[in-house]
Amino acid sequence: MSIARRVTALHLLGTGAAALALCAASASGAWATGPGGDGWGSATGGYKPGAGAGTKTETDRCQFSLDGQNFFDSVRVDDQNLKPTDGGKVHVKVRTAGDASTCTASLASYLAHGATFATSGVQVFVDFDTVTVMQGQTDSLDIAVPDAGCYAQVDLYRGKVKFDGDMDAKDGFDHGDVPKGPDRPVIKDKLIAAWNGGTKDCATTPPPVEETPGTPTPTPPPPAEETPGTPTPSVPVSETTPPVTETPGTPTPSESTPESTPPATPTTPDSTQPPLAETGGGSSTGPIAGGAAALLIGGAAIVVATKRRKTARAGS
Repeated sequence: MSIARRVTALHLLGTGAAALALCAASASGAWATGPGGDGWGSATGGYKPGAGAGTKTETDRCQFSLDGQNFFDSVRVDDQNLKPTDGGKVHVKVRTAGDASTCTASLASYLAHGATFATSGVQVFVDFDTVTVMQGQTDSLDIAVPDAGCYAQVDLYRGKVKFDGDMDAKDGFDHGDVPKGPDRPVIKDKLIAAWNGGTKDCATTPPPVEETPGTPTPTPPPPAEETPGTPTPSVPVSETTPPVTETPGTPTPSESTPESTPPATPTTPDSTQPPLAETGGGSSTGPIAGGAAALLIGGAAIVVATKRRKTARAGS
């Protein structure tokens, strides 16, 4: 055999061996046997769930009851069905429905500016409660509601967002805006039941507080009155004290004693007694007192002389 024929035979033999090996490898795979292949057959070890692109969640569906016995997918949350108890709150029982493994629901109340949702305006948050119950359990939503007759809104909805507008409360709740009628609905597709009604706007002007019968209304203390005659501390007493007036009928020390009144006998002043205070006569009192004493002595001498004359005449 020539050299050219030997090279050609070896080349053909190598190519055939490679094609045979490729066919054998293809025949051993799982994709080539039977119509459609084996797919998720036992060769892969069975179905095993992967992590996927998200997180698996349970069915979230609740049922509600106003009497604690009969449960429904929705209940009326109006002023006729929600009657406050002695504690001042309304109550709605909650449980899971059907095959739901968990259930979360919330109940909120607001003061409004109108009797309908369209006229409610920016609502004023009153109270809120939320519960999460597991399958086979029952819990209760308990909230305070506005006074009877006030424009108000009550919302029963899924989830636990507290729509009170307090975004910075940091109380463990997720917060959202307060409702503003059709201009700002906040619950949207999570709403289960709602009520709007009332006859007066208590969000702008609170209703007057009713007094308990028999309870006296406290009155403010009367203003302090100043005592008559008490001088004002800021004004000197000497400037406000009226001048002293003389008592009518009281003789002035400078006036002479009437003749019908016998002159007083002068007495020697007692050195142990303190001198009398001057009453305003000044230095003119001394001459008047001396003149009075002279008149007294002269009068006594005239009386003695007259008695002697009468006695001498009687003796003659």
